[in-house]
Amino acid sequence: MASLSFPALLTTGKPFIKALEQNGALAVYAPLEGGFEGRYLRRLRTKGYRAISMTARGLGDLDSYLNGVHGVRPPHLGKKDVGNEAAVGPTYFVPPMLSCRLGELKPNDRGVVLWLIEGQVLSKQELTYLINLTAREKKLKVVVEMGGGRSFQYKPLSTVA
Repeated sequence: MASLSFPALLTTGKPFIKALEQNGALAVYAPLEGGFEGRYLRRLRTKGYRAISMTARGLGDLDSYLNGVHGVRPPHLGKKDVGNEAAVGPTYFVPPMLSCRLGELKPNDRGVVLWLIEGQVLSKQELTYLINLTAREKKLKVVVEMGGGRSFQYKPLSTVA
């Protein structure tokens, strides 16, 4: 009886992880039906990376959101303050997203991966900032989903920016 060879149903992700480690920041084009983000994030976690997945919409100033303490105001939901604070509500200060995660790394962790969905809304200047951030922080890797594609494709973010 002849044996049949079937292609692997799930990719190992080794070329993707190698490209991410070499470049530091990748632009990703994935099919719109989804599922690829979770697969590749799972493979990154098994290789020793900690992952942060978030949307690029509404981030504002990337430097202060990712690396500095910044103030946020929750939606006021129609309520008004009558105290000494502003009428739009109190300001809550949030710790930096990446600096805290990089400081929490254990010795056996390889680094932190920031996976941004809807990255097509980012400007060229913001994409360049992310590239420079990965050059400055060696343990940080960035993956930006730049849109849809027929198959999962990636390339260095520097070619897009």
